[in-house]
Amino acid sequence: MRDVWDVCIVGAGIVGLTVARALVRRGVQRILILEKEAALGRHASGRNSGILHAGIYYEPGSLKARFCIEGNRRLRAFCQEYGLPLRETGKVLVPTRPADLATLQEIKRRADANGARAELVDGRALADIEPYASTRYDTALFVADTAVVDPQAILRALADELTRSGHVEIRYGTAALGPAGPRQVRTSAGIISYGWLVNAAGAYADRVAHAFGVGREYTILPLRGAYRRLRPDRSYLVRGNIFPVPDLGFPYLGVHLTRGVDDVVHVGPTAGPALGRAHYRGWTGLTPESLKILHTVLRLAVLNPTFRQFALREAWRHRPGGFLRAVRDLVPAIQAGDLVRAERVGIRAQLVHRPTGRLVMDFLVFRDEAAIHVLNAVSPAFTASMAFAEYLADGLM
Repeated sequence: MRDVWDVCIVGAGIVGLTVARALVRRGVQRILILEKEAALGRHASGRNSGILHAGIYYEPGSLKARFCIEGNRRLRAFCQEYGLPLRETGKVLVPTRPADLATLQEIKRRADANGARAELVDGRALADIEPYASTRYDTALFVADTAVVDPQAILRALADELTRSGHVEIRYGTAALGPAGPRQVRTSAGIISYGWLVNAAGAYADRVAHAFGVGREYTILPLRGAYRRLRPDRSYLVRGNIFPVPDLGFPYLGVHLTRGVDDVVHVGPTAGPALGRAHYRGWTGLTPESLKILHTVLRLAVLNPTFRQFALREAWRHRPGGFLRAVRDLVPAIQAGDLVRAERVGIRAQLVHRPTGRLVMDFLVFRDEAAIHVLNAVSPAFTASMAFAEYLADGLM
């Protein structure tokens, strides 16, 4: 019997699941989702911080700007509908150096242009929101619509809804390997025929795209982020989310403090190149590709001054005292003994344009007559997913 589907989606992360949901709502009858892991949430979709971003950082007109705010609204509504954990505390962006003041104004401009709610507040108002945040520069940006969720709970609820629809099968332990013919994909479990293919493979999306002859000028550079957490008796130092003012030239928001839905305050992440797409700790996740990734890192350090500055800054943060300094710039009362090891670690699948060494700042979508390939589905992809999925589904219909 032939394995034939209207749509085959590669990857059961947040993008794959929400695209399937959008297609079911458009009347698509037979949807297969291929997931190479044995369970949901083994990688970025299940390992992220759980923050629903509010759409303030992104260049107006970009895909991130277009879909983040509506995605935030839809995911909050989804959590409320299904009774999933949701903490709506907002966040503050706190300047830690003089140059941050101009960047804060630029972020406010982008927020206004994107339709996000963001308010510049003085030190007194900041102290009312986050009593222990630094008021060194007597200003901050308060972003009311930032929220925190449980990513694993959302993934499970989406998968359950899709399975109950009767139109979607999630096939675990099955990897997409490449084309097997017109509108056919070869998998680790055999050949599948489809009307449309959606490549939502996350950290492996470039590999899938390359196998289909798409986007070969791009490659994914995995960046690993590790966290610490505040001791429970010191967690009162953070009410919601305290962020630094980021470098808008680099797609990384910096070390921040977030109170999760479980009341644990996580601090981080660090950010440095990983030598594998699943290189979370130690030697685990190293592959023959690791040398190629190392070569990409060294090449970027030569070609891209922004990446070079970022790498040097993050190397400093990995030194004893460097991480603590970044944290104390935000919350001066935190001491070294307040920070303890956390299990959370994730990998950002950052897309790089190989010929120029440029880091891709937006989502990137390739479409042909039979497939859509979603590359660089990094933050705020989780937040934007439900709105972004509508856009992708429209591309199929």
